[in-house]
Amino acid sequence: MPELPEVEALARFLAERTAGRTVADVTVVAVSALKTFSPAPADLVGRPVLDVRRHGKWLDLATDGPHLIAHLSLAGWVRWYDAVPTTTPRPGRSPIALRLRLDDGSGFDLTEAGTRKRLAVHLVDDPAQVPLVASLGVDPLSPELTVERLAALLSARSQQVKGLLRDQRAIAGIGNAYSDEILHAARMSPFALTTSLDAAAVARLHEVVRTVLTDALAAAAGRPAAELKDAKRRGMQVHGRTGLPCPVCGDTVREVSFADRSLQYCATCQTGGRPLADRRLSRLLR
Repeated sequence: MPELPEVEALARFLAERTAGRTVADVTVVAVSALKTFSPAPADLVGRPVLDVRRHGKWLDLATDGPHLIAHLSLAGWVRWYDAVPTTTPRPGRSPIALRLRLDDGSGFDLTEAGTRKRLAVHLVDDPAQVPLVASLGVDPLSPELTVERLAALLSARSQQVKGLLRDQRAIAGIGNAYSDEILHAARMSPFALTTSLDAAAVARLHEVVRTVLTDALAAAAGRPAAELKDAKRRGMQVHGRTGLPCPVCGDTVREVSFADRSLQYCATCQTGGRPLADRRLSRLLR
């Protein structure tokens, strides 16, 4: 799933290429992806693009009328064209959910691989009209996420620290991958309870959140959209590296699996050498 660094890089990539351009055509290929009915896609046509920005993990293409707000979910992406194909994509036979063409012939597709279609597109007059955008928490790279603000979020209720980092209503933009990376860099167990962290641990976590995301954003900056996924994978220390050596200590990266996702961690770096319980594996071994 694209998270803050990739979505920010996509927003900058699109902002640079759509600046001064006007929307010439919008084709909704996967009707299920469009979550609103008014304004209509046709209401974007003829509108100048004012900016492309990010809200958490949401992309926002702003015109002087409606905003096109998109969440790429698990398998969504942006495919850019200097010249948009003239063929019309067919519903059900293509990963394309939406195609937008600009007045100079360039444009992009919103695509989604796989069968679990969760990509969401909203056309609204104000981004706050999308409930999940309106409910977003503090941006982790904004000055608003102070050590004190993070401490307040951590102490609000007792929960696993990985869950707090992934909670978009608390901190907007961090998902499964970067929460693994942050906790590895902070040398902190993903199962550590938020209310158990002392002041030093909170300060360390705050610094690492900024460092990991800033470094990832720097690695993504200036790259074409097509290269961002590979750049993300190459930068990972533990996420998606189950069975490989930890680049810090050499221990084997381990995994805990859940119904729809998994987390990766290094026991030596994060849990004092103790493997975390994996309930799925435990059931298989009975």
